[in-house]
Amino acid sequence: MYKNSFVHYLTKVLVDIMFYGGIIGCIALPFIMPALAGFLGYSPYIVIPYTVILILSGLCALSLLWQLKAIFRTLLGGNPFTAPNVSCLRKCSVASFLIAVIFLLKICFWFTIASSLIVIIFSLLGLFCLTLKDVFKQAVAYKEENDWTV
Repeated sequence: MYKNSFVHYLTKVLVDIMFYGGIIGCIALPFIMPALAGFLGYSPYIVIPYTVILILSGLCALSLLWQLKAIFRTLLGGNPFTAPNVSCLRKCSVASFLIAVIFLLKICFWFTIASSLIVIIFSLLGLFCLTLKDVFKQAVAYKEENDWTV
């Protein structure tokens, strides 16, 4: 049978660290942002919109990481081709597209090259997750058909 490798466990630990670090970051952001804006010389009027943008995209990223945690649980359990993983990948694509839309709206008001790159990257990630979802869906169908065959 399939044996889990060190890379699987390392990736799971890194996803866990990013997830819990993201929670701390989203909670701390409203308190850190005014000081950071002052330090960088930004206008105080821009603090609230940027904070909202970062919190909304941070919550979408946390949703993405939560779904990855669920996928890794099944991967380490030895059965990654399950219907819940198909649902997790669909939710990952939705979260990715939401991040792209949030930054697309940001571009309408404050254009930055970094924001346009974020839109491109997360749009591609959303498309990749949709494609991977369909691959997993097909693998689940083959697996279920194979399980019924004696």
